[in-house]
Amino acid sequence: MKQRLCSIALLLGLTLAAPGLHAADKVIKFKLGTLAPAGTSYHKSLQAMGEKWRKASNGTVQLVIFPGGTQGSEADMVGLMQTGNLDAGLLTTGGLSEIDPGALAMQVMPMFFRNLDEMDYVAQKLRPQLDARLLAKGYVVLFWSDSGWVRFFSKSPVLHPDDLRKLKVFSGADSAAAYDLWKATGFSPVSLDATGIPQGLLSGTISAVPTVPIFALAAQLDSQAKYMLELNWGPLVGAAVVRKKTWDRVPAAAREAMLKIAAETGQQVKAAGRAESDAAVAAMVKRGLKVQKVTPEVDAEWRSVIDKVQDQIRGKVVPADLFDEAQRFVKDYRAAGGKGVEKK
Repeated sequence: MKQRLCSIALLLGLTLAAPGLHAADKVIKFKLGTLAPAGTSYHKSLQAMGEKWRKASNGTVQLVIFPGGTQGSEADMVGLMQTGNLDAGLLTTGGLSEIDPGALAMQVMPMFFRNLDEMDYVAQKLRPQLDARLLAKGYVVLFWSDSGWVRFFSKSPVLHPDDLRKLKVFSGADSAAAYDLWKATGFSPVSLDATGIPQGLLSGTISAVPTVPIFALAAQLDSQAKYMLELNWGPLVGAAVVRKKTWDRVPAAAREAMLKIAAETGQQVKAAGRAESDAAVAAMVKRGLKVQKVTPEVDAEWRSVIDKVQDQIRGKVVPADLFDEAQRFVKDYRAAGGKGVEKK
């Protein structure tokens, strides 16, 4: 009998579905936008997630990825999600803050984290609150991740804060708060979409860019910005989110499996991003990139600059309650000797 049913299904071009799932006669397309360049590990991880989703949903869910900022800036992508023209996005906290400013608690402020383990601990503690805030705005979080430390890439050597003050610093067009903070600390920010960074360096519109090495390598920024300051400015944190209206269309029987696949993808993205950061620097050094090392004294100079704007971040950029929570979690982590992170 089973063999006969299979034969009939094949003749009709159908697939016998698992219990709770139906044949893919009503395909749900998840259109996802991201600034991550095509061909990078981020893009490939999303593609692999899409294929696993397709199988887990019995062909019902198809992930369509628009990489490399083809859908505009992150603010543009959030706007497209709000109108239903995009369903999902892999966004940094800057883009996520367009949905809810609480996402910025994952960045808190420059030089806040001493190491990535501290960031992992705070992320683990804050995630339930952040997920709930985004869900209240109509978005389901698929995973949180990061791409390692943001560094400064510049056209001329930068070591001390005053060196950077002489340059025109890229500031994301979708973050007025970041622009104001740069100005408040005596720097010269230039507001641009991230997709305009390479041309901005080429034309001289900007002369310094805070970004992660893997993006610098993928965009070949080192062809113009031949210096990198090895300062742990902050991790580039982001998340993949999907409109709840789209998510609710997914068959209930597939959602748990899809969330598990997404969580695994987030871990892969994070591991690859951190590992590739060092590899990207090594690759650019071979092409002529000059790395400026930071001494404890220089590190202290930069921290003194950040300390002066802490009051402008708390409550104005990062919601005060989440800012205080992040501060408390870091203190707890340090007091416990760096213990308490659940390794995955």
